[in-house]
Amino acid sequence: MAGPVLIFDSGVGGLSVARSLRQYYPDTAMCYACDNAWMPYGLRDDVTLSARIVSVCQAAVQACQPSVLVVACNTASTLALDGLRNALTIPVVGTVPAIKPAAAISQTRHIGLLATRATVGRPYTQKLIENFASDCLITRVAADALVLEAEALLGGGQPDRQRLQQALAPLWQTSSTQPPVDTVVLGCTHFPLLKPWLEALAPTPVNWIDSGDAIARRVGQIAPPLKKGQDGRFFTTASADALSPGFAQFGFSVPGRLALSA
Repeated sequence: MAGPVLIFDSGVGGLSVARSLRQYYPDTAMCYACDNAWMPYGLRDDVTLSARIVSVCQAAVQACQPSVLVVACNTASTLALDGLRNALTIPVVGTVPAIKPAAAISQTRHIGLLATRATVGRPYTQKLIENFASDCLITRVAADALVLEAEALLGGGQPDRQRLQQALAPLWQTSSTQPPVDTVVLGCTHFPLLKPWLEALAPTPVNWIDSGDAIARRVGQIAPPLKKGQDGRFFTTASADALSPGFAQFGFSVPGRLALSA
C-alpha cells in the first residue's frame, strides 16, 4: 500500500528537504517527525543518540505509515543509518554534506564547508573529502549558532545579522597565497532555510550547495509507490506550539505527539 514520505530531523532543518521534495513530487503526501525534546543533537553522546534516533523514527513510522523515511539530518545519518535500516522494513534515505557536487562545480578549487561541529569533525566527512574533493582546499567552519537562527526564523523571528556574519567570517579569511572560496557546502539541513540572508552577507557571489536535490532524486530512485495528496501532519516529541506557524508555511498544519516506548 502506498504511503507518504516521512521526513525526520531533530528540529526544523528537514523543512529545507521538504521544500526540495515538493519541487520534485508536488502531489506526494508527506509527514514530518521532529525530535525537538532532544534538539540540538550535537550535545549528545553517540551511543545514546543512536538509540534515541532509532526509537523516535520507529514511533514516527508507526504513526505515519510511510513508504520511505528520509533522515534529513547529517548527524543522525552518520550515526544511525545502519541501525534504522536494520530496525525498519521501509527504505531509508540519509543526508551527507554535498561535497561531491561542490567539487564538480568549484572553479577555484577552494570550498567552504559550513556545518555543525559534529559534522565538521566526523570521519565520514573526511572520507567524503578524500573521495570526491582531494584536489580541493576545504575550509571547515563549525557554525552551530546557525541552527538556532534557523529555528528562530521558523518561530516567526528574524535571523541575527551579526551572528550570521560571525559564522561566515572564516570562509572569507583567505591568505594571499590561497584562492578565494567560490563554493560553500551547507552541511546542515537547517542552513538552506537561511540562504537568502547568507547570500546577502557574502562579500562576493559564491555557489551555495545543499543536499536537498540529491535527496529528492534518491527518493525517486528507491521508494515504492508514494501516496498522493497533502497529509500535512507533523509529529514532535515535545510541545508543538512554537513550531506550528513555521511548519504551516511548508504545508504541515496538523500537529501530533509521538508516543515513544520506554
